[in-house]
This record gives sequence, structure tokens and C-alpha cells, in this order.
Amino acid sequence: MIASPLHTRAEKLAAVLPPLLLEAERVAQSVWHGAHGRRRAGDGDDFWQFRSYDTGDAASRIDWRQSARTDKLYVRMREWNTAQNVCLWTDVSGSMRYASAQNLPTKADRAKLLNLALASLLLRGGEKTLWCEGEGFFPIQSKQGLERAAGVITAGTTLPPRMDLPRHAHIVMASDFLMPEDALRERMRLYAADNRRGVLLHILDPLEESFALDGRVELDGAEGEESILLPNATALRDAYHQRLAEHQAMLQQIAASAGWLYLRHTTTASPQGMLLRLYQTLAG
Repeated sequence: MIASPLHTRAEKLAAVLPPLLLEAERVAQSVWHGAHGRRRAGDGDDFWQFRSYDTGDAASRIDWRQSARTDKLYVRMREWNTAQNVCLWTDVSGSMRYASAQNLPTKADRAKLLNLALASLLLRGGEKTLWCEGEGFFPIQSKQGLERAAGVITAGTTLPPRMDLPRHAHIVMASDFLMPEDALRERMRLYAADNRRGVLLHILDPLEESFALDGRVELDGAEGEESILLPNATALRDAYHQRLAEHQAMLQQIAASAGWLYLRHTTTASPQGMLLRLYQTLAG
């Protein structure tokens, strides 16, 4: 399989950092469950070992196939699942496919680059990484999984999916978040209800930050809206900056209310710097 240019760039970007191991999270979970290692009986999904049936064990826990081989009853034991689940969502809707200059990446390209690089680190660190595709997701378990993620070009909706993930999962959402505020708040409430934590990664083009437009300007809609004619763009600059500040404050408030972190990134900034921030955030 020939790697895509985006996949290759993400791998090079991830190579500057060591494998991401969420030891802080694992230690915290081990202490909470009274364990001293990852191999411990619990409510996880992975089989650990069999043990003899004891009085008081629920009948539903008996493994009848194993018990049939001997004259004893055996219970199937499972281990605590302490590996971190991290889900990565990249918004590639119309507004994210914008770049104000030919030498700049689109917002979607930068968002995907950062998430792919983060996925590469997670993969090297042995973490359970999921990549959103449309309304679902698929696990990234190999280099082929990274290549598949690099090829995803549709997000399905402009909102992150509901994502039926394990409780306490981490989610990184990369977007310009030009979406209905009420819908975003409702989705974040669902994540918070299941103790899912994460990062709102706000991606901006430099022209969206500066609004360095002068005179008569016609703006085309990126999501199918009609174009807008601005007779004097300069006169609107202050009002635009105020509205952008309000949008950022809203995202910060939404993130804080769910126990998430808000990060802002412009496509002219170093992707290495933002990857390091994401690395440090997930590492606790």
C-alpha cells in the first residue's frame, strides 16, 4: 500500500515525540480500583482466567462450557480495561475546506494532519484509538488503519456523532465549530453524562482571525448559503472581531462546563506546537 502525502506528513510530525503512554490515567484507575497492575479481575471486556465457583456468585457468571469439561463449576473472570480509549473526530464540512491563500492548508487539512499525527502516537503507545467516519467510527490498530483514516473525506454531518463509546473515553474534536450552538451544547451534555473528557480544537484560517478585508467585498457561502456583498468591509472589522471573541468565549464555556479543554490553532502556526499541546493534555 502506498502511503498518502497526508499520512506521510503526519508520521513525520509524530516522529518528533515519543510514544504516548497515558500512565497518569492508568495509575489513577489502578488506585481507584485498589489494583497494583493492569491484570486484575473487574468489569472489563477482556477474558483473564477461570476460577472455581463460590457460594454467592451469580449463576449468569458460570462458564458452562468450561464447567462441562470437569466435575466443577467455573466462573469466567475478566480484567479491568485500563487502556485508554481515544476517539478522534475531524470536521471536513464546507467551511473547513477553506484556505485564504494558495500556500496555506485548508482548515480541514490541518485538522486531519494533527489528528493523524496524534493517532500515530497513540498507536505507537498501544492505546485504543478510534477514528470517526460519518456517524460511526473504526479502530486504528495498524499503519493500514492510519492510511484508511487519511483517506476519509466525508464527516457525514457538521456535528460530531453521538459515538457509542466506553465511559471515561477521551475525545478530540477538531473543527471551526461553525455549527448551531444549541446542537453543540446538547451533544457535549451527552458526552459529559458518560464522563467522556476531551479537547475542543478550534481551527482558524489567519484571514478569519484578522478580517483584513478592505473596500467592497463579496463573500461566498461555504455551506451552500447565498453570497453576501459587503459595500465597506473595513467598517465591519471591529464588529467582526467582537463576534469572533463571543464565539470563542462560547466554546470555552461549553468546554469548561463539560470538563474539557479548549485549544485554538491557526493554520499559519506550527503544527508541532499544537501536537505537543495535545500530547501533554492527553498525558495529563
